Amino acid sequence: MPAREILLYPDRRLKQVATPAQPGEVDAIAADLIDTMDALGHCVGLAAPQLGHLARIVVVDVSGHPKAPEHNGRLVLVNPRIVVASGSEVGREGCLSIPDLTANVRRATAISVEHADGTVDSIGFEARCIQHEIDHLDGILFLDRVASIADDVFRRKRYAGAGGSGGSGDGKPPSSS
Repeated sequence: MPAREILLYPDRRLKQVATPAQPGEVDAIAADLIDTMDALGHCVGLAAPQLGHLARIVVVDVSGHPKAPEHNGRLVLVNPRIVVASGSEVGREGCLSIPDLTANVRRATAISVEHADGTVDSIGFEARCIQHEIDHLDGILFLDRVASIADDVFRRKRYAGAGGSGGSGDGKPPSSS
């Protein structure tokens, strides 16, 4: 299936809280998320609301990313909930739904996430990506988490990949979707 169109801010659906995913919709939405991520080639995570599905489903895959020496492979998390978070680090994030900006965002460095199929523990870059995607399920965008709009938000200087949504202006991929 080809890539689906990604909603762009200020689309109001991006600020809505997603409802719990129902068994009958999970496979189709997960397939849309995976197909779209694969078609983009540079995407490390995507949440159902970014495709217009207001269901609590995210996909994260940081495999092969230089910032993720440790990872869990491709994760499809249905109705995820962070149950443990520790550590704290500021890192640069980007988002396919806000393609012209990146920002410094403080996130936990280690998390444990309960989801429909069990629990997953994650650290570092992968943990950052999971937190970013779960925020989408709650109608929270990375810009909502910056300490200072003046000091921590940056306009992208160049793009990598289709749709002008990759890269952080420094030639490196963004930290999240």
